[in-house]
Amino acid sequence: MSVSPAVVMRLVASAYSVAEKAGAIVRKVLHSGELGIVEKTGVNDLQTLADRLAQQSICASLSKRFPKITIIGEEELPAEDVREDLIESVQAEEILQKSCPAEYSSLKEEELVVWVDPLDGTKEYTEALKFLHPPQMGDRELDTCRLHCTALWLLDNVTVLIGIAHGGRAIAGVINQPFYNYQLGAGATLGRTMWGMLGLGVFGVQLQEVPGERRIITTTRSHSNKLVTDCIDAMEPHEVIRVGGAGNKIIQLIEGKASAYVFASPGCKKWDTCATEAILHAVGGKLTDMHGKAYHYDADVKHMNSAGVLATLRNHDYYISRVPQSVLQALKSD
Repeated sequence: MSVSPAVVMRLVASAYSVAEKAGAIVRKVLHSGELGIVEKTGVNDLQTLADRLAQQSICASLSKRFPKITIIGEEELPAEDVREDLIESVQAEEILQKSCPAEYSSLKEEELVVWVDPLDGTKEYTEALKFLHPPQMGDRELDTCRLHCTALWLLDNVTVLIGIAHGGRAIAGVINQPFYNYQLGAGATLGRTMWGMLGLGVFGVQLQEVPGERRIITTTRSHSNKLVTDCIDAMEPHEVIRVGGAGNKIIQLIEGKASAYVFASPGCKKWDTCATEAILHAVGGKLTDMHGKAYHYDADVKHMNSAGVLATLRNHDYYISRVPQSVLQALKSD
């Protein structure tokens, strides 16, 4: 008699499929040219129709199948019925076939907390629209339309993030890149989804490392300040890459485009780092605050990562040792 997959594996399998659906929603809204933008707390804190629909899809789909889990999404949305076409009931079969790590095999729904960022890199997503021609495109036309090079770069920043935590620890995560492969032209499959779990590793992305001893730091594109620049300068990088989206920055680490992600400032939230931390840790990397302390993802923790974010694939201690005292004094660890 076959044994039913563990709850956490079924949750990851569902999260994978609903992340792909959310990515399709993100593409569809952009193609329509009607983003429905509202400002939440300022010009660099935006919400679009894609944020709202993608979060509805993710939360409603997971809640329907796993009614006892706790889900925390970035967007504060009114309670309302979710359209049936936003519900994803499919589970990724390849994940269900994986053996669950023993320490997670008996977890119950009510022990799991899911952190959702339905559209990470919203600012870049909204900026990309003005570079797209024609202004309205069908879902199949994105492969063949001419995109300004700036729009291509901006769309790289966009991800969908679903993180799963147990006992305050990020244990599994899913990242969807809705616009991956658009530059390959007609016939290319749009988007990719990667997932990872502690004890299993990471799937859907090829692990690489920055060659040699080069220190390449990836950091914020839109939220920099003196603390951020002072901290980066103290680490004596050979190169600094400024991009949007926490998911995008973690992918840069995993694919060997950067050696550290440094954000010495409040602003990043738990829904930005739960999925990304789980995936990074699954390949031996590390994500902490600027003091080197781990963040916790219990349901009742504050959402802000008040002491900044430092993430690396290797040599985490070196980067921690270079954080200036002025930064540590300004950013109090939780």
